[in-house]
Amino acid sequence: MFHTLFSPSVQHSLDVAGIFVFAISGALLAVRKNFDVFGMAVLAEITALGGGLLRDVIIGAVPPAAFTDLGYFSTPLVATALVFFLHPQVERIQGAVNVFDAAGLGLFCVTGTTKAYEYGLGLTASAVLGLGSAVGGGVLRDVLANEVPSLLRWDRDLYAVPAIVGATTAAVCLRFDALNAFTSSLAVLTAFLLRLLAMRYHWRAPRAWNRRSSAEEDVTG
Repeated sequence: MFHTLFSPSVQHSLDVAGIFVFAISGALLAVRKNFDVFGMAVLAEITALGGGLLRDVIIGAVPPAAFTDLGYFSTPLVATALVFFLHPQVERIQGAVNVFDAAGLGLFCVTGTTKAYEYGLGLTASAVLGLGSAVGGGVLRDVLANEVPSLLRWDRDLYAVPAIVGATTAAVCLRFDALNAFTSSLAVLTAFLLRLLAMRYHWRAPRAWNRRSSAEEDVTG
């Protein structure tokens, strides 16, 4: 369904752009962890393609697009090469990278939802896989880098919530047969803007009510 809303070339370009930005974040984390170039490539690939790969395996879209489209697989390698040689400069434009990352988040939560629905899943399950498509790669990246996933840390700005809103918006549009180029773009834009606002105003999810934990709070990550 989603592939009928935009031309294949436009859809492919959007996917590759999102993959590239996600891969940049993976490669940068590898640099901070002092990984070698192979480790950088692994983190770039898993960050960029992990969420979509898990989604495709779950819905039975095999072989996954990550293995059938050379552009999808090679784009993280290009990002790795860029970060390998120019990581100080890339670090300096981290703010811009975060903006594009937010755009990729919005795009993938919507495309993931619609693709799961195309393969016969219900609306709720489709929205869950839309969320997984958007954030799954980042979770796998953090696990491989031996870090608590950013998704689970209270001291990080909202990331999953914007994706949930975008995926849910797409699911509601599907429910009322109202998914088209305008409404899908609106869903993407909603998730994108929520993520930008969360970064700008440091919005965070609440922790347990009347929490009585004695554990030290790590806010340095």
